[in-house]
Amino acid sequence: MDGKKLTVLAAAFLVTSCGGSGGSDSGSPIGDLECSNNWQKQFVLDAMRDWYFWNDALPSNVNLGQFSSPEALLEYLVSYQSVDRWSYITSAEADSQYFEEGEYEGFGFSSRFVASNDLRLTRVFVLSPAYEAGFERGQRIVALDGRTIADIEANEGVGTVLDNPTVQFLIRNIDGTEFTVSVTQGIVTIDPIPQTRLISTAAGPVGYLEFGAFISTAESSSAELGPGFPDVFAGFSDAAISDLILDLRYNGGGLILTTEVLADYLGGYVADGEVFSKTRYNSNHTDQNRTTSFINRLNSLNLSRLIVVASRGTASASELIINGLSPHVEVTIIGDSTYGKPVGQVAFDFCTKRLRPTAFETVNALDEGGYFDGLPVDCPAADNLNVAVGADNDPNIIAGLAYLANGACPVAAAGQSKPAGQAFAKDLQVTPSSHWVYSRAL
Repeated sequence: MDGKKLTVLAAAFLVTSCGGSGGSDSGSPIGDLECSNNWQKQFVLDAMRDWYFWNDALPSNVNLGQFSSPEALLEYLVSYQSVDRWSYITSAEADSQYFEEGEYEGFGFSSRFVASNDLRLTRVFVLSPAYEAGFERGQRIVALDGRTIADIEANEGVGTVLDNPTVQFLIRNIDGTEFTVSVTQGIVTIDPIPQTRLISTAAGPVGYLEFGAFISTAESSSAELGPGFPDVFAGFSDAAISDLILDLRYNGGGLILTTEVLADYLGGYVADGEVFSKTRYNSNHTDQNRTTSFINRLNSLNLSRLIVVASRGTASASELIINGLSPHVEVTIIGDSTYGKPVGQVAFDFCTKRLRPTAFETVNALDEGGYFDGLPVDCPAADNLNVAVGADNDPNIIAGLAYLANGACPVAAAGQSKPAGQAFAKDLQVTPSSHWVYSRAL
């Protein structure tokens, strides 16, 4: 790779940083000759050898002719590092659309298996195609295109079917009634802050914030999405709360800049100027290593205790918040252990594509990181899909408030189902074999 291209890569990295992802190149378009298949494969190989966090594990000799595409080459390179589940190539347009505008193309729901053949809706985004079709949290997807979920999972997998632009769903309501509806994918707008409220307790008000995605639209209020961080935390500050329940159970990560803003609101008052996180790159780019400190913003909370509602879908930037705040504030994880992603990506554009190789790790002020198995739960609680997220009878809210009141975990409900790695259908996938890019980017 010549000096000009190296400069482009460095610029691509420096533009933005994500909660597990990096920036994008907004420089000059690449010519047709440079967009040949061979050129793209060479671009990916050079970038991986230069920026990949585990570049010392890459094979020294690679025959580019063996690979049909840059995507196939990347899959081969990543296979040399068993831990990496996140490096990927996607459309630059789709990637920017999500992180900058909070939009993506899909059905507008997330789901998970509560049993091998029991696929339930965990949430439905307002005004999405799924919402308009009558989908609701807790409903069961019984069949897709006339085939049972068991049959599909035994063959190509639910994700493959949900890649189709239009799918016929057989849905079973909580009361046992069923309906069939065909749904076509469309543009879904993510509300990063679905709800906030104050919960009255004998010891005073407790704040509750459900946070769905670390995307830039969370940083300001809008007529479409409602209050952003400044207004949300102004309300919490006016109520003089010292305890907060932060619901990250469906948050797979996002932009690192948004993560740092949220960290400031949570820890900036009590830990102003102290270390939030340290970012470390491979030996080629130690000059990019950085330490981020808390900033005391207007309406940063005088926080004493933070309860985090988590699941196996709580990943990346969400875990960075937990790990970074832990040395400074009492943090208790309610629900389930997290996903396990203490690393992140940078982004390089080539042709119409975007490469996001895993390029750095993050640790907290005590140099704690490396939680590839996830951050362990303190107080197990069920994600009851028959109950609205954050409601008074939500087992996670009950457990969180009990811990705040008594300093001990309540006994978990017998036979509770543990979230087995959020399998978001077309929407906000955690795994690299998913249909879209969300938390793979982080």
